Amino acid sequence: MSAEALAFSPRRVGAMILRYWYLLRSSWPRLIELIYWPAVQMFMWGFLQLGVARQTGAVMAAASTFLAAFLLWDLLFRGQIGFSMSFMEEMWSRNLPNLMISPLRPVEFVIALMVMSVIRLAVGFVPVTILAIFFFGFNLWDLGLALVVFFANLFFTAWAVGMLCSGLVMRNGLGAEGLTWSMMFILLPLTCVYYPVTTLPLWVQPIAWALPPTAVFEGMRALVIDHVFRADLMLWALGLNLLWLAAGAASFVVLLGKAKQAGALIQTGE
Repeated sequence: MSAEALAFSPRRVGAMILRYWYLLRSSWPRLIELIYWPAVQMFMWGFLQLGVARQTGAVMAAASTFLAAFLLWDLLFRGQIGFSMSFMEEMWSRNLPNLMISPLRPVEFVIALMVMSVIRLAVGFVPVTILAIFFFGFNLWDLGLALVVFFANLFFTAWAVGMLCSGLVMRNGLGAEGLTWSMMFILLPLTCVYYPVTTLPLWVQPIAWALPPTAVFEGMRALVIDHVFRADLMLWALGLNLLWLAAGAASFVVLLGKAKQAGALIQTGE
């Protein structure tokens, strides 16, 4: 293989992104699904917030975090699903072996999946945030530059988990597909999406602080309730995310190598 083929190629990354984009825009059920579930859950948490706020004014500030917490959690979950769904399209179509024998490098494949996760999230997330403004008067975009930091940290975590899940599916076949949908929910109670870390038992709290999203959701509550931006929490989340991304990338490469050795890329069934 020539040195040119081995070099990183933005054109190959762009080709993969176009492949997934054409697949997405050609299917209206896929587009509807990106908006449907976030919208349903946004209405559920939004009306819950209104009900709590009307019953007792003392907890109105705390209740206002419900909708913000849901939107950020959905960003984290959809970011990982957006990454994994594009990967799963290759598994379902049995096209992954073709990609692996092409000049496409694993890093180019992963970058394309990352970009598609952002695109898929934008399709569903932006309309839902607009609905939240219209129905509940909650504007997530009012968080300003802090929101950019929240987004970046949550995307990093989503990509790390997405790489791990994709690697497990490559190595173990479609029998491991369920991990793609459930892996993030394992983190849900520990990342303290809807309650502060101090709610957890003392022995569980160090585990929670080892998860980057925990710092993001704690920072969100500090910003929404106390109007304070916790830069220390965001730096902690960023440091953890660098470790998580490194671990996710390493797991993807190692599991891809093991899948090639075992011939699992050809046998992509259960």
